[in-house]
Amino acid sequence: MDELKGDCANCFGLCCVALPFAKSADFAATKDAGTPCRNLLADHRCGIHDQLRPKGYAGCTVYDCFGAGQRVSQTVFGGVDWRTAGRQQMFAVFPLVRQLHELLWYLAEAHRLDPHDDLAAAFAEVEQHTVATPDAILTLDVAEVRAKVNVLLLRTSERLRTSAKSYRGADLIGARLRNKNLSSADFRGAYLIGADLTNSDLARADMIGADLRGADLSGADLSTCLFLTQPQVNAARGNARTKLPAALSRPAHWTAEPTRRR
Repeated sequence: MDELKGDCANCFGLCCVALPFAKSADFAATKDAGTPCRNLLADHRCGIHDQLRPKGYAGCTVYDCFGAGQRVSQTVFGGVDWRTAGRQQMFAVFPLVRQLHELLWYLAEAHRLDPHDDLAAAFAEVEQHTVATPDAILTLDVAEVRAKVNVLLLRTSERLRTSAKSYRGADLIGARLRNKNLSSADFRGAYLIGADLTNSDLARADMIGADLRGADLSGADLSTCLFLTQPQVNAARGNARTKLPAALSRPAHWTAEPTRRR
């Protein structure tokens, strides 16, 4: 699924311009949508890419466009730089295509786990939206597309999970869930901010939309989690004993930042 991974070399720094962010623990300064980040260089590279966390831009290390940046830059707008023309339209299209690419990632993952023709057909349909004209993308009802895809993802989840344990949408902020057997549990949309999942078994747990910001995954087994994404992993904390799906990378800050001690 390389086409669903960000390729900054073929993007016009869209996430650094089109999206807003507010000064906080994640960002050292406030930036309005459509305004270039002060760290963006003329060639669309980040001037502090290797120092984002020390410089106060941890939020940038969590973000992933799922390949939408290069799709918008090179395909939808044919390689025309936003500095040249069409900047407002490009900035409006980018977040929509990003949502579509996230759906493509989920569909590809579902098809890998449980191949079905309906998943392949849905992938092809959503992909067509991502290569449409800017006007067509701007008039697309992305919420309707998401709802249709969600039905298929739910079916896949139900086929693959063996447990009826559900924490869907649950407020588990700061929850103590260490050393728990949470295999096949449904964590869709759950708030796991700062939760302690140390050494817990999350095999086949459905993690779509789960908020893992600051969650401690030290020693946890997420190797067969359903629909776990790189941004979720990047937002969490972990260590060398944390087991991740083969398609995901261990965040560099996991080795740089010690986990909590009890």
